[in-house]
Amino acid sequence: MQNVLIISGHPNLNESIGNATILGEVAKALPEAEIRFLDALYPNYQINVAQEQEALLNADVIVWQFPFSWYSVPGLMKLWIDQVFVHGFAHGSTAKLGGKKLIISFTAGAPESLYSPEGLFGHDIGQYMTQFETTAVMCNLQLQEPVYTFGISYAGRDEAKVREQKAMAKDHADRLVTAIKETIPALKMAV
Repeated sequence: MQNVLIISGHPNLNESIGNATILGEVAKALPEAEIRFLDALYPNYQINVAQEQEALLNADVIVWQFPFSWYSVPGLMKLWIDQVFVHGFAHGSTAKLGGKKLIISFTAGAPESLYSPEGLFGHDIGQYMTQFETTAVMCNLQLQEPVYTFGISYAGRDEAKVREQKAMAKDHADRLVTAIKETIPALKMAV
């Protein structure tokens, strides 16, 4: 089986419902996948670049799992990208990541209706994917279809909302596992 690397970019997974549930479900479904929890590894934001690059080199499929934060990745994950995806490693004439598959997987707090030309944000979710598409092109990564879920917000969480968000996150995890399996020829039969 090919190696699956999941980068958890949530800045504090202990406070998460959506991302924590997604990662827990994926870990159960794909126990051989390596999950790197950036918040636990780097609580002081001191990234071990060599270790992170080694994990990427060993991967065939890379998943970025995060909560959509100000229409991008959270700060910790952005720092990780800035420090790990450097010229000569991730891009440039001596780049080492070419040909690996990249899946962008995220939760968004706002409902889907706000992500439209008519909605509050004035853009559909696809327009926010440009940064990831450009990163994939620069790094010669094979960007797969993103996996995302709207409406997983911290606002107004009561017991019913928590149950609803956990159900949404489990559905997200199922879709992510399917997306991962579809990138790996040996696993396509198991989808």
